[in-house]
Amino acid sequence: MSTIDTTPPRLTSLSHGGGCGCKISPGVLAELLHDLPAAAAFADLLVGRETSDDAAVYRLNDEQAVVATTDFFMPIVDDPFDFGRIAATNALSDLYAMGARPLFALAIVGMPVNVLPRATIREILRGGEATCAQAGIPIAGGHSIDSVEPIYGLAAIGLAHPQRIARNAAAADGDVLVLGKPLGVGIHSAAFKKGVLDDAAYRRLIETTTRLNTPGIALAQLDGVHAMTDVTGFGLLGHLLEICRGSGLGVRIEAARVPLMPQARALAGTGTVTGASARNWQAYGRQVDLASTLSPEDPALLTDPQTSGGLLVACAPGAAASVLALFDQAGFGDAAIIGRMIAGPPRVSVV
Repeated sequence: MSTIDTTPPRLTSLSHGGGCGCKISPGVLAELLHDLPAAAAFADLLVGRETSDDAAVYRLNDEQAVVATTDFFMPIVDDPFDFGRIAATNALSDLYAMGARPLFALAIVGMPVNVLPRATIREILRGGEATCAQAGIPIAGGHSIDSVEPIYGLAAIGLAHPQRIARNAAAADGDVLVLGKPLGVGIHSAAFKKGVLDDAAYRRLIETTTRLNTPGIALAQLDGVHAMTDVTGFGLLGHLLEICRGSGLGVRIEAARVPLMPQARALAGTGTVTGASARNWQAYGRQVDLASTLSPEDPALLTDPQTSGGLLVACAPGAAASVLALFDQAGFGDAAIIGRMIAGPPRVSVV
């Protein structure tokens, strides 16, 4: 007599992509948004979508501005609790990247309710709740749908001073660039989905993607910090270009100084990369100059889509030590200076 397999499906088997690798490619997104009207007529809207910043900012009064963002995606790991934690950490990162203090969040939930056990879905929600509790905020509500693929994330609301918003469009010529987390999340998640990621690398994947970017609040208060964003689905190069375009500058980075997760380069050398990496390069590769001395793996590493990636800070050279100290005090031991903003057209030079 045959038996019925009641083993729940792997979360990652139910989605065509995972984490921030699910994002619509930058080229397609630009085309979709091209003809939509700008919101510049609203005087108190301090930050809209014009510079592709991390969150919208609306001034309430001279002392307070509300900062709002939304972020959601499909599973990057199979453990439902960790998936919920990662998705919530990633969403809150947009607030920290603006220098905002989180106030509360709303859950965004799409689940194949006839495919996933109720217990699995509850664990995803519990993971999101745990991360928000760590950030000191409640999940105050949300919205749910029955969807073909599992989706989870947050709409997150924060508060900041209108004069202390950390934008991605205010870098200055000569600013140094500090990256708060190592690259390689997309590559590690691709290896996990293929079943070739070892336990130590998996633990590092979970550790980095669930670490809240809380230093962003203090970084926005430093006078020498001019611009900030977080590195997510468009990869390091894509988010560098957003800073360049918004600031009217170029940037020069040193590939050898970019922090990487321990197995990222070796995995990239075996071709273990995400499809989003190739889409990223297709969208903006013409704006990037690569030195001939770079290794074959470097383009894949620099375009690798990060889920819950690190803060990217442009600051005056004299403030760099303070920036690194804030990262170190919060446990971000991989934070490193990776390059410098330079006068010129909005291009990235990698040496």
